[in-house]
Amino acid sequence: MSLISILCFVGTLLAYILVKRVHRKLPYLVFSPAILVPVMIIAILLGSHTTYDTYMADSQWIVWMLGPATVAFAIPIYEYRKVIQEHVLSISMGVFLGMFAGMLSAFYLAKFFHFDHSTTYSLMARSISTPFAMELAGHIGGSVELVILFTIITGLIGMCFGDVILKMIHLKSHFAMGASLGNAAHGFGTSKAYMRDQQEGVIASLTMVLAGIFMVILGPYLVQIILYYAI
Repeated sequence: MSLISILCFVGTLLAYILVKRVHRKLPYLVFSPAILVPVMIIAILLGSHTTYDTYMADSQWIVWMLGPATVAFAIPIYEYRKVIQEHVLSISMGVFLGMFAGMLSAFYLAKFFHFDHSTTYSLMARSISTPFAMELAGHIGGSVELVILFTIITGLIGMCFGDVILKMIHLKSHFAMGASLGNAAHGFGTSKAYMRDQQEGVIASLTMVLAGIFMVILGPYLVQIILYYAI
């Protein structure tokens, strides 16, 4: 523990609180804490020549909080359990197919750019929310640091361009749109879904959690299947 790492931790919390207040007054995407806070932190670290390891020495507790935060999404799921029970089959099929499509597309993308095995496995594991992705990466030989980066990038892209893509494919159902955002963009997509509609947010929460559970259980086997048939 060092003074610099402690300052990094405190500075991250203060930056989030400040940007959160700004975003309430100016609710534009560029002022979202998910975008502006990382940009501020990266700029400060580069300007002060502070290493990533130094920053994470005490700020790793923020990453640890992702687990409880993900579990908290289960509260609205319980409140809408009747709606979920009516669509349990379509939700389960959608989650599984979305998960498999994400892994398969990630594999071929990695193969196209000739990534090494660790990077490839990390990219394949990024199709779920960060806590689940970190667990899966450890099982299949990926890098925890890389999978965190890939998962966050995936979520940010989904949050930034989700509205545009949903309009392009002409989805009308809040149920379908929520499932798409939760499955494709994880926590960021779920937050975006709640901004759009309460029911969308609930379905996004459910698909995000289910995708994480399915991926941790089935992910290692799916990786082996993809490697066996695709190589």
